[in-house]
Amino acid sequence: MNNIGTRKDSAIIVSGGMDSVTMLYEYHERIALGISFDYGSNHNSCELPLAHLHCGRLGIRHIVIPLQFMPRYFHSSLLAGADAIPEGPYDACNMASTVVPFRNGIMLAIACGIAESHGLKQVMIANHSGDHTIYPDCRPEFIQAMSHATSSGTDTHVTIFAPYTSLTKADIARHGKRLGIDYSLTWSCYKGGEHHCGRCATCIERREAMAQAGIDDTTIYLSMLD
Repeated sequence: MNNIGTRKDSAIIVSGGMDSVTMLYEYHERIALGISFDYGSNHNSCELPLAHLHCGRLGIRHIVIPLQFMPRYFHSSLLAGADAIPEGPYDACNMASTVVPFRNGIMLAIACGIAESHGLKQVMIANHSGDHTIYPDCRPEFIQAMSHATSSGTDTHVTIFAPYTSLTKADIARHGKRLGIDYSLTWSCYKGGEHHCGRCATCIERREAMAQAGIDDTTIYLSMLD
């Protein structure tokens, strides 16, 4: 594969959700490649077209890597259908079932291999502080250890760049507000479907973050239509 250049020296894992789309816009001048993963989650079909949309608007090449083995071998409510997703607050007790074991580790390993193949120096990921108590592969110590591993395991010393690690979801939404991002063109709901459910923890977290950031939330939530 061809070297893409030195100014655009990064790849980004972009899901189509608020966090990664915000990072995509904030760092677009450095991003040569957007990488999404189709791993069989309930909401993949909702997120992936939005990731493609935003990469296209910024002139960034976008690829989707299929990981169809994950629903077969991994246990998580995120892979088990909408009815398996818990409703209620975004906390460790409620959201434990949504953990997909080592998901970010798998995705980062693949993304770093792709980055090295393209002559890129780093891979961006948009984990944030609200995920720390729930998802082990979003915590600072994991990101640091993984970056050390990818740097050691690649000839070009590809590293991981995770500038949102210490930020809250509301902090990220404030970044997005300054950037003028239309969050109605992002997806959060873990249940998937035509509209956000408004009841699962990711919907609740989305609504709270936008309210705290002073953003007019134009998302259609099914809970508001009942």
